[in-house]
Parts: sequence; structure tokens; C-alpha cells
Amino acid sequence: MKYFLYARKSSEAEERQAMSIEAQLAELRQYAEREGITIDKTFTESKSAKTPGRPVFNSMIEMIHASKEQIGILTWHPDRLARNSVDGGQIIYLVDQGKIAVLRFCTFWFEATPQGLFMLQVAFGQSKYYSDNL
Repeated sequence: MKYFLYARKSSEAEERQAMSIEAQLAELRQYAEREGITIDKTFTESKSAKTPGRPVFNSMIEMIHASKEQIGILTWHPDRLARNSVDGGQIIYLVDQGKIAVLRFCTFWFEATPQGLFMLQVAFGQSKYYSDNL
């Protein structure tokens, strides 16, 4: 299975960032090595996920849609993927369609079951709530 690594930080001031892209990449690569995961493509982006329209994220989603094989995504936390309902919905839909087979996070547990998808949706909702309150 192909794995995509996605690391993102907002383009906001550095002091407001939980973890830099470099720190995410280092932690995710260690995680991949520990778990025996081969990363096929790495995507990095410095853009807020509060609204849809991130070019790198959209490119990754297009590649997943076009792929003939299932994809796994490795990212630090669900909020790196989505802080808005459109992007979160796309991820959940791709899992539902079997295009995304695995989502792996350093700081969050996920399994592609009805309960796992519900919890992922809750995590995306919490991320949106956090952004809305900023």
C-alpha cells in the first residue's frame, strides 16, 4: 500500500504554532520507521485549514481520487488534515469509498469502523470549533 505523509502548519505567526513542519516530519518519519511504513510521497503546506482551498492538500486529494490502489495517510493529528467541514468530509468520504484504507496519526487513534469514522468526524468537528473560536 502507498502511504502519503502530510505535514501542515498555519501561515500564522510561529509562536502560535503547536509544532513546526520540520518537527512533524521528524516525528512522523520516526513513527513510520518504527511501524515499518514506507512513505511514497510527502506533502508539506504552510496554510491555514480553516477554509477549503489549500493547494497542496487538494493535490493530494486529487491523487487519491485518481489512484487505482488504496492509499494510507500519515499525519501528526487529524487537525493537520482538516479544520473545516468540506475537507473533513472529503477525507471521511474517501475512507467510506475505500480509496483511503488507513489513516495513521502520532497523537490520535483511528480505525476504519463505523465507530472510528464517528470519532474522526468528532475530531474534525473539534478542530473546526477551535478555529472558529480563534
